[in-house]
Amino acid sequence: MNILVIGIGYVGLVTSTCLAEMGHHIICLDIDKDKINKLNKGAIPIYEPGLEEMVKRNVKAGRIHFTTDYTDSVQNALVCFITVDTPINEKGEANLCAVENVVTSIAECMQDYRIIVNKSTVPVGTAQHIAQWIQNTLDNRGVSLDFDIVANPEFLKEGNAILDFMKPDRVIIGIDNPDIIHVMKEIYSPFMLSHERLMIMDTQSAEMTKYASNAMLATRISFMNELAALCELTGANVNEVRKGMGSDERIGFSYLYPGVGYGGSCLPKDVIALRTHAKSLGYDTRLLNAVDEVNDEQKNVLGNKMINYFTAREGIEGRTIAVLGLSFKPDTDDMRKSPSLVLVQHLINTGAKLRLYDPVAMDNARKLIPSHPNIAWCNDEYDAAENCDAIALVTEWKQFRFLDFKTLLSKMNGKAFFDGRNQYNPYEMTKYGFDYFSIGVRPFYAEKREKMPLEKTQELYT
Repeated sequence: MNILVIGIGYVGLVTSTCLAEMGHHIICLDIDKDKINKLNKGAIPIYEPGLEEMVKRNVKAGRIHFTTDYTDSVQNALVCFITVDTPINEKGEANLCAVENVVTSIAECMQDYRIIVNKSTVPVGTAQHIAQWIQNTLDNRGVSLDFDIVANPEFLKEGNAILDFMKPDRVIIGIDNPDIIHVMKEIYSPFMLSHERLMIMDTQSAEMTKYASNAMLATRISFMNELAALCELTGANVNEVRKGMGSDERIGFSYLYPGVGYGGSCLPKDVIALRTHAKSLGYDTRLLNAVDEVNDEQKNVLGNKMINYFTAREGIEGRTIAVLGLSFKPDTDDMRKSPSLVLVQHLINTGAKLRLYDPVAMDNARKLIPSHPNIAWCNDEYDAAENCDAIALVTEWKQFRFLDFKTLLSKMNGKAFFDGRNQYNPYEMTKYGFDYFSIGVRPFYAEKREKMPLEKTQELYT
């Protein structure tokens, strides 16, 4: 099938590439001429494991074409996917300007029937707005053409997007005209060979499903972060609590990991947009308000731990801290709303010196972190540790899982390690000689070392 995908950002490029991989012929349209020129030259604007190879393979096979031309693109594709960004504005509302511009452009170029499929995250009821925008444009042109609107939200996790699209948990299709179900089934049937995952519902429910899913994930994260703080106060180990909770099949293990707060392009803006939309309807989302508040506070937790540690050691001003990981999660170069941005600013405000490193996101990080005499950009994790007083793990990249801790410690002036992802074993870190701090577990060296022989405590933390 010939398919048009408009908006070649993260969702658009992954969607285009995965559909092409299954044999569809995809026209990728974006108004950013520079981006399209780079894509035509083989440059991929985002980092996603496996994406670059897949794009090049399908371009070579002639199944993907990049363009800025609306007229030919719309006229050569029955189905038009919308995958543009919907950032929140200063009021907390989803900004639909890009969506409106896209559908207006489609309507200006339509010559016959088209199916417009919206994958952008939008407030409930937007499908009706899209229909009205198209109809207004057609009326202004003085033409009468049929069209249908489909709400088809995306559920892609950055760093795992290819697998998420190729083997989806579910594909949500919101429609008001059941006659087009067969078209959507034809598009997605290659992804359903093992078992049917297509879920058909009305457009409002489909749009709400996207917001509800992200809001639930954010809620689980904030709940675990709040629970982690309580564990530190009571002496409980949040890692053990997580295992006990997750073993309940009604709860499960997903998104039960405490850390430095959620970031990225989806969870923060979608929680705010849902809260704002609810408020416009006169409904107070008290639980989501708290989810957002807890997350904002959590981004300061690691910085506060460092300040408290150095306050007992003549202060943090002038201390050198290595920050490992800057992207909001591993396997992506996305820095949007990353907890590292809050941590860096927090520490710079204290007068600390920072040595920053990320395996992939360094270029994007430089664009968002202002140049400062106390900030140094490093070549790898061992370079970052040079002469530092403390190390902070912010993003759990795979290459950080098995660090050479003896080498790290030998390069450091101090011995503090702040694990913002609970990635390491407190017993082992203490054995290496670190003053080790994590999220939701009391400092090992302070709480357990004096109470029992060191060799006896391993069973508590493994």
